[in-house]
Amino acid sequence: MTFNLIRSVMSAAALILATSSAHALVVSNSTNATTLAKALGGTGVTISNATLTSATPTASGIFTQGGNIGFEQGILLTTGVTTCATGINNGAECSGAGTTTSLKFDFTSTTGNIFFNYVFASEEYNEYVGSAYNDLFELKLNGVNIALVPGNKGVVSINNVNNGINAGYYRDNAKNTIATGYDGLTTVLNAKAFGLVGKNTFEFLIQDRGDARLDSGVFIQGGTFSADPVGVPEPGSLALLGLGLAGLAVAKRKKAA
Repeated sequence: MTFNLIRSVMSAAALILATSSAHALVVSNSTNATTLAKALGGTGVTISNATLTSATPTASGIFTQGGNIGFEQGILLTTGVTTCATGINNGAECSGAGTTTSLKFDFTSTTGNIFFNYVFASEEYNEYVGSAYNDLFELKLNGVNIALVPGNKGVVSINNVNNGINAGYYRDNAKNTIATGYDGLTTVLNAKAFGLVGKNTFEFLIQDRGDARLDSGVFIQGGTFSADPVGVPEPGSLALLGLGLAGLAVAKRKKAA
């Protein structure tokens, strides 16, 4: 009976892995600020005057098949190259020759409120937690960062969301249990603000800190930048996949900075 249970778990894990591989994250690079901003727009929101400052020509894009990330589609902004987000975490360091990417636009909301869903990810995990290589990540409403850990637990950052701090909002990918090249990422988080009047400005900003090595990225769910909250489906069978693959992969190690 024990053997059959183990076999069943491993078979389920293999099936999930096959499904995950068949639906691997795909990114189409884009430097068109209007296209990127419009991909985020949901109900009750009008977006205008979009501008993009890009770390590299391949630092931003629109992604699909992102179920392992936590939602299927949206936009990706990175500190270097979008290819760090795709494929698997194969043990190689991933860096692009960039520093800062910013998508900025004006918007109005019919309800006076704004909501959207996002995931922050980085190649700086887990080796550089607590160091100066704490890549800057901000979601700025009229110049004020609203990327916060639920429950007023501070800003979302490598040093504030990891295996030791606010761990409930962190997903460790050192053993390649999530179909992305990043070493770690947050769970799906929701940003929100209330009581807005007239035209407001929003900026998605991501920037290297300490050096330009080891990329970070922010995934924003398409269609969720809206006047009313949009629910997020749970990533399918992630817990079972982790159980089936536990101990079968070797954690990668990076070279010293």
